Amino acid sequence: MLQLDKSHIQARKAELDVAKRALKQHFVGIDKIIDELMDCIQVWYLMPELLKRPVIINLWGMTGVGKTDLVRQLVKHLHFQDRFAEVELSNTGMTSWGSSVSAVLDDYGFHNRKPCIVLFDEIQRFNTIDSKGESLGQTKFMDFWELLSDGYLSKKEKDDLDSFLYEYYQRERNAQRRRNKGEKDEEEDSGPSYISMWDAINLKKSLNLDMDVGDMLDITEEEMVNMILSAKRKKVIYEPINHTQTLILISGNLDDAFQMAHQAAEADVDADIFHAFTTKVTLMDIKDALLRKFRPEQVARFGNIHLVYPSLRKQDFNTLIAREVERVQTDTEQRTGIRLVTDASINRLIYRNGVFPVQGVRPLFSSVTDILEVNLSRLLLQALTDDADEIHLHYDEAQQKIMARLGDNTLEYPYVGRIDKIRQDNTLAAVANISAHEAGHAVVYMVLFGLIPLQLQSKVASSYASGFTFPHQLHRTRRSLLDMIKVYLAGGVAEELLFGYQEASTGRENDRERATELAMDYVRRYGFDDEFQATYTIEDYPHRMNTAVTDMDVEKMMMRLVSETKELLGQYAHFLHALSNALADAGKLETQDVAAIAQQHEVQAEIKPEGHLHIADYDVQLRKPLVWRGRSS
Repeated sequence: MLQLDKSHIQARKAELDVAKRALKQHFVGIDKIIDELMDCIQVWYLMPELLKRPVIINLWGMTGVGKTDLVRQLVKHLHFQDRFAEVELSNTGMTSWGSSVSAVLDDYGFHNRKPCIVLFDEIQRFNTIDSKGESLGQTKFMDFWELLSDGYLSKKEKDDLDSFLYEYYQRERNAQRRRNKGEKDEEEDSGPSYISMWDAINLKKSLNLDMDVGDMLDITEEEMVNMILSAKRKKVIYEPINHTQTLILISGNLDDAFQMAHQAAEADVDADIFHAFTTKVTLMDIKDALLRKFRPEQVARFGNIHLVYPSLRKQDFNTLIAREVERVQTDTEQRTGIRLVTDASINRLIYRNGVFPVQGVRPLFSSVTDILEVNLSRLLLQALTDDADEIHLHYDEAQQKIMARLGDNTLEYPYVGRIDKIRQDNTLAAVANISAHEAGHAVVYMVLFGLIPLQLQSKVASSYASGFTFPHQLHRTRRSLLDMIKVYLAGGVAEELLFGYQEASTGRENDRERATELAMDYVRRYGFDDEFQATYTIEDYPHRMNTAVTDMDVEKMMMRLVSETKELLGQYAHFLHALSNALADAGKLETQDVAAIAQQHEVQAEIKPEGHLHIADYDVQLRKPLVWRGRSS
C-alpha cells in the first residue's frame, strides 16, 4: 500500500497557494485561467505517485495573451526549473534536438520516472493533415502521440549495454590468456578498473539509474557488469520509459477557433468586443479547429482539459499600462534620483497607439518604450543639468505636444503617436464617404434587427480597411440570413442615395463578397430556397453536384435584395443623412450617441452588451398551444 506523508502534502498545498497568488499578481485578466490551471495540477504536484498516466493540459488563445509566459512563471514559482523543458515540434527539417520526443527528453535527463514539466509550444505548426484533410507524410516526433496516449515511450534506440559487456569480457579473456601464459598483467596489479565518464553517462540512461554521474565513477567495471546482468534478468531494460508523472502542457494559437484573430482595423475595434466574442469559444470549437490540423485519433489524445484564453479587456490593458508606467517611474528614480510624475493623458496616448486587441500585450510594451522611455531620455539630461528632482509629464491632445515641467521650467515637444498619425491622414472627403457607407450598414442593421451596433467608426488606423460597423452575434435563420445580406449591401446603396449613382465607391467589394457567400449558403447549403433542396456544397467527388445550376437563382436573389435594400434606406433617408453627418464629424460614435439619433428619427433599437446573442424566443414559442405555421409563416 502506498504510504502518503500528510504533512508533506499540506506543505506542497501551501506552496501551490503561494504560487497561485504570485501568478495572479504577475498577470492581468487571466485569473480564471490561473484558477483552472492550478486545480488541474493539484494531484500531479501533491501526490504524483497516484498517477497512472500523465496530466495533459492544453492552453489555447490568440497571440500575446500570456500562454507561454504563464507556464514559465508556474515553473519558476514551483521551483521546477531543473525539471522543465520547452519543446517546439516541427513537420519539416532537422533540429539539433534530433527527431523524436524521446531523444529530446533524454537530453534533458527526464527518463528517470521523476515528476517533470514539458511544454509543447506552438503546437499548431505540427499539423498532421493538410488543408484538404489528407495525411502528411511524417517521420519526425511521431512518438509525441505515444507519449500523450499513456505516458510511456518505447525504447527504439540501440542501448550500449551489449557493447559494454562485449568490451569487458574481451578484456577479461585477454587477461586470462596472459595469465595462462604466465605473463604479467599490469592492469590487474594496479587494482580494479572503474568505468569511464562516457560509460557512466550512457549506462545511466540505458539502465534508468537514479544516481549522479559523479557517483557512478566510483563503480568498478565488474560491479557495473553485475548490475547490467541483473537488469537483463529482470527484463527492466526492455520496459518502456515511464512518463506517467510528467506534467504535459500543450500551447498553441488556433486561428480557426479564434476567427477574430484576422479582424481588420484591429487597433480601433473596442477591446471589450473582442473579449466578448472570444469568451464564446468553447471546447467544441477547439476540437473542431484541431480536427482541421490533426487526425481524429490524434485529437482524442489531447484529452479534455482545454483552457481557452479570452482576449484582454479595456480595463486589463489600462491596468497593464499603469503597471508599465509605474515600472518606468521606479526605474528612473532608482537610477537617477529623479521622480517622474505623469497624468492620465500619457496613459491615454499609450492606449490609443499601443493597444491592438488581437495581438495581445507585445505591441503595448513596445509603445511604452516608444512613447514614454524614448521621450524621457532627453528630458533626464535637462533635469540633471537644471538640478531638478522631479519631471511632470502631460500630453496636450489639442496641440499634440508633450508638456514637461522641470522645476520652474516648462518644455514642449511636438509629438503625434504613430497610430494617431495614420488616423489623422484621412482626408475630410474620404471620411465623409466612409461615414455614409458605414451609416448605411448601421441604419439597416438597426431597422431589421432592432439593435444598436456595438461600434460604429469611420476613422481607422489601417491601410486596408475603410471603417466598420460591428454587429452582435446573430443566430442564423432563413430571415436573419436575408436581413444580413441587406445589411452588407446597405453600405454601397447608401453611397448611391447620398452621393449619386456615379459617385459610389469601390468600398463595397468585401461587403458584396460576404453577401454573395450568404446567398449561396442560403440556396446551396441550407436549402432555404424551395427550388433547390439538395446540398450543393459537398466536395467529395461521388456526391459533388453541379453548382452552376443554382447560379441564376443566386443572382436573382441578390438583385431582389438590392432592390429591397434601396427601398428600405429610401424610407429612412433622413435618419441615414443625420447619422452619416454625425459619424463624419466624430469619426467614431458610441452606442448611446447612435441610440439618441435613432430615437430622434423614431427608430426603435436597443443597446445590448457585447456578448448578446440575437435569437428568436424559441423557448416561449415552444410552450404555446400548437399552431401549424407551414411555409407561409
